[in-house]
Amino acid sequence: MNRAARGYAQSMTARARKHTPLYRGGASVPKGNYAAPALEKAFDIIELLADTPRGALVSEMAARLNRSIGELFRIVIVMEKRGFLQKSPDTDRYTVAYKILDLAYRATPAQEITRIAAPRMESLCLAVEQSCHLVVPNGGTGLVVLRQDNPSVRSFSLRLGASIDLLKSCSGHVILAFSRPDQTEHMLELAQKTSDATIERPKLARALRKVRERGFEEMSSPITLGVTDISCPVFGFHGDLMGALTIPFLELIDGSQKVPLEDTRRRLQETARMISRSLGYHGTD
Repeated sequence: MNRAARGYAQSMTARARKHTPLYRGGASVPKGNYAAPALEKAFDIIELLADTPRGALVSEMAARLNRSIGELFRIVIVMEKRGFLQKSPDTDRYTVAYKILDLAYRATPAQEITRIAAPRMESLCLAVEQSCHLVVPNGGTGLVVLRQDNPSVRSFSLRLGASIDLLKSCSGHVILAFSRPDQTEHMLELAQKTSDATIERPKLARALRKVRERGFEEMSSPITLGVTDISCPVFGFHGDLMGALTIPFLELIDGSQKVPLEDTRRRLQETARMISRSLGYHGTD
């Protein structure tokens, strides 16, 4: 090894001993404090457009994100080129493309659970003449990944992709009650950041214990009068909670209700068990 090579090797060894990085002018970066500005802007754009169904112009995105048009323009063009955004030829507004949904389904268990659940949920709706939906954990919220509408004239349902408040909703209580304790704690930490509800730990613990004891949750809708939400857990192969199967039971007052609440709950529980078994779950519930 010549003198120059030996000097370089010694220099690298000294850097390694001091844990001194070779980027950013040699400045150390605290663990967990890395920055990727372009990537962060791309995620900001997606999250903004997720709450803007009509789409947005680049100038509108810049104003709402407190960025310059120049900061966002190239990022938006690249995202469009890669298929994550789509631009209206009439209005020049950008919206999120279905590629993101496709990736989400292929990269998560959602594809398998919806494939298995769909025909069983359809049969359930036909039997009880109510709508139903499937909610999966999504960080500090729940996410509606599948729904089946009531085939009769009267119907109440949630839209596909709707975000569910874990603290206030029937589905959320089931997800929190039947997840592993560490997962529940993590979801609660995230939920507190996004929900306007204050977590009263003792009260919540009692409520979740009651859900586990009876195997389902049933409560008046926190949003819609005349609707009673019923939700049951769906488990996967290893016994982990996969989601919550929920019926927003719409009560009719004209005497045309064919299936009462109690029978609807029983059928919902049977359907949740069938989906769980098809996912490989062999435990007792």
